[in-house]
Amino acid sequence: MIVPDFSGIRVLVVGDVMLDRYWHGDVTRISQEAPVPVVAVNRVEERAGGAANVALNCAALGAKVMLASVIGDDDAGRKLDDLVGNADLVQPFFDVDPAMQTTVKLRVIGQRQQMIRLDFEDVAPARESVERMTNIAAELINECDIVIASDYAKGALGRVQDLIKVATAAGKPVFVDPKGDDWTKYAGAALVKPNQTELDQLRNKSDMLAVGAVLTTRGADGMCLETASIYIDQLAYTRDVADVTGAGDTVMAVVACMRAAGRPWPEAMDLASKAAGIVVGRLGTAAITRQELLDA
Repeated sequence: MIVPDFSGIRVLVVGDVMLDRYWHGDVTRISQEAPVPVVAVNRVEERAGGAANVALNCAALGAKVMLASVIGDDDAGRKLDDLVGNADLVQPFFDVDPAMQTTVKLRVIGQRQQMIRLDFEDVAPARESVERMTNIAAELINECDIVIASDYAKGALGRVQDLIKVATAAGKPVFVDPKGDDWTKYAGAALVKPNQTELDQLRNKSDMLAVGAVLTTRGADGMCLETASIYIDQLAYTRDVADVTGAGDTVMAVVACMRAAGRPWPEAMDLASKAAGIVVGRLGTAAITRQELLDA
């Protein structure tokens, strides 16, 4: 397969961002206080997660990316701003909500195995922050080729339907990574990409008729695409799995960039499956480069 040159593609990513924090260490004994392993932490790592990981994956492929979201006025928010702002080809547009705590997912890793995950989050962003961010995103739509809405149910996409309407009117397709059992808010999207569990939990299957295509990721069983006129099955490229965190973000980034480059669905799905097979072999959220895909 020929991997396109994505340098001419412009992507707008809108959605919930979070900070993925990892505490790495060695496990050599069991605690005397409780039957749990003791992890002697020797390394701390921080990565951009959620919609920010989607943006970094698009940029790693070579696309130019704009990222719109809401962060808190806290250390985690500032760290996210640094991680995204220092990345090549990504331009962040963050609204800062002083009343919001930036979501942090802390994973404790012992001997390369995840021992526990601790989530730090409290309130959703204020309505005023969501409105400001959505208005900024709407103004950026004319500068992009495709919009990715990455919904992690943290509140940043509270006006996603307004965003879809503006993008549709401008002739820009919107690809959605959904959350929740009600897809009416995604009506008009060109693509919705659930995993199999999310699709099974969908309350009203007729919601699928309101979107252009549904791309369902199924883990080791690959993925499938369904539209009004086509159905495509794509097998997974099996590799040793270290961590599935962020694999869906990688699939979304590859599929969106491929479609924005004018490539057909079978090619987009095949390349996305190859990319997912690579990133699940890595620990934690990761971005895959165009060169890595060429090598694969």
